[in-house]
Amino acid sequence: MSDGASSGIIYALVARETVILAEYKSRTGNYTTVVNRLLEKIPTQDAKMSYVFERHYFHYIVSDGITFLCMADEAFKRRIPFAFLEDIQKRFFSTYKSKDIKAAQPYAMNTDFSRILQRQMEYFSNDANADRIKKVHHTLGEVKSIMVQNIEKVLERGEKIELLVDKTENLNKDAHTFKQKSVQLKRAMWWKNIKLMVILVIIVLVVIYVIIAIACKGPALPGCIKDSPKGPSAPPTHHPSNPPTQLPTFSPTLTSAPSSSPSSIPSIP
Repeated sequence: MSDGASSGIIYALVARETVILAEYKSRTGNYTTVVNRLLEKIPTQDAKMSYVFERHYFHYIVSDGITFLCMADEAFKRRIPFAFLEDIQKRFFSTYKSKDIKAAQPYAMNTDFSRILQRQMEYFSNDANADRIKKVHHTLGEVKSIMVQNIEKVLERGEKIELLVDKTENLNKDAHTFKQKSVQLKRAMWWKNIKLMVILVIIVLVVIYVIIAIACKGPALPGCIKDSPKGPSAPPTHHPSNPPTQLPTFSPTLTSAPSSSPSSIPSIP
């Protein structure tokens, strides 16, 4: 495919669907043939993906219907190429207006923007700081969203789908096992707390009993328990040697007073 041996980013372009607006290649090769086939398969909606062809990787980002694509050696991995594409995307949209991009003819931006592609390709291929910039600006979610597929089997995802299903099943099993262990641990902690509570209650009761026993002068608590009366009290009895004193009885006698003759009352004339 190429006649050079240098590693890094080899080819880059900016296209509107299948219309190439600007491109640059660091060495000769039949890139256009492969790229034209690839542009026909790239969806117009926003996406980020990598395709494998022989020993090279084609990486692309689609944003607002514009495709930013580059080709790099297999040993160059994916972090730096996608950092390069994100940088090219920002520079392109800051340089050209949306209406000019939509109306542009093939290679309309090639004269000016190919120099930017060349400069940034050299920077990201050779400068060690490019990888640090990528690590700072690239999030874990963006890395996971990158899918690598073979360019000759774009519609065939057999092995990768099976691998993804296996990983999903393993994650489900791990989650189920973790849930079971969590329930078992929760039960064990609950029983441990119950045992501690029972032991604490017994200790408190023993301490209370010891305090009461000390206060009541013995384990049987003799100082705190009083004898109750054995039966009802008997009525008082009189001793026969001391008979009760008899009170004298009085019989009243009625005496008639002598009748006196009534006084004479003078009559009133």
